[in-house]
Amino acid sequence: MLNPMRFGRIATPEGMTFAVIDDDGTTAKQIAGTPFTEPEYTGKEWALEDVRLLAPMLPSKVVAIGRNYADHVAEVFKQSAEHLPPTLFLKPPTAVIGPEAAIKIPEFATRVEFEGELALVIGTPCKNVKAENWKSVVRGVTIVNDVSSRDLQFADGQWARAKGIDTFCPLGPWIETDLDKFDFDDLSIKAHLTHDGETETKQDSNSNQMIWKLGKIIEFITSAYTLLPGDVICTGSPAGTAEMVPGDRIEVEIAGIGSLANPVERA
Repeated sequence: MLNPMRFGRIATPEGMTFAVIDDDGTTAKQIAGTPFTEPEYTGKEWALEDVRLLAPMLPSKVVAIGRNYADHVAEVFKQSAEHLPPTLFLKPPTAVIGPEAAIKIPEFATRVEFEGELALVIGTPCKNVKAENWKSVVRGVTIVNDVSSRDLQFADGQWARAKGIDTFCPLGPWIETDLDKFDFDDLSIKAHLTHDGETETKQDSNSNQMIWKLGKIIEFITSAYTLLPGDVICTGSPAGTAEMVPGDRIEVEIAGIGSLANPVERA
């Protein structure tokens, strides 16, 4: 069992590196390896304000569960979750960006919405994981914004383009590895949209609304895919998603992890 800590990936004057972020989020201590082993500190550290937080992981794949909150199914699909159960889709790694990086909306995506979600980061190669053993393969948790072009989602009939456009997977700000500190059946999830200088809380929900819980999600995914260290699982969006346009700013907040904020620009 690895010691729990908070891992980030940062850009420093010397290049990109993994680091351990202190509890108050002010200092980054460089490590020589990756978050998948006990950290070997190099002795270098920076004030967090002097470096740039990057996406905490560059996954080989982002695996997402759609339609995992009944209220979100109702608002987007206008049907009940009973008739539209959770489903599986992928986002390419080229969609991943970090905190404060711009979500860039291309001209052909005409209704783009945010989806604030809890994300799991896989810590070990795994296949056919039983639901009750899910924590044994997860290195930690972070925040993801499953940006989605609703017009393309419904026009295409499948979700690869609508959810996989470059910059459509903000991830961060870091990975919290102390899984035991969370009550994953009662975790606050919020998203705040700033438009024309006014900030409004759009999503204000809780993980207790998940249809499939985390163990079920991992069991379902690993029955089909081998997951590798660093792979990211998006666990589904609660209700409250809304359109965002260039000039806006979206901030997703999850209790115990922190917040992930990104401006919105035209591509």
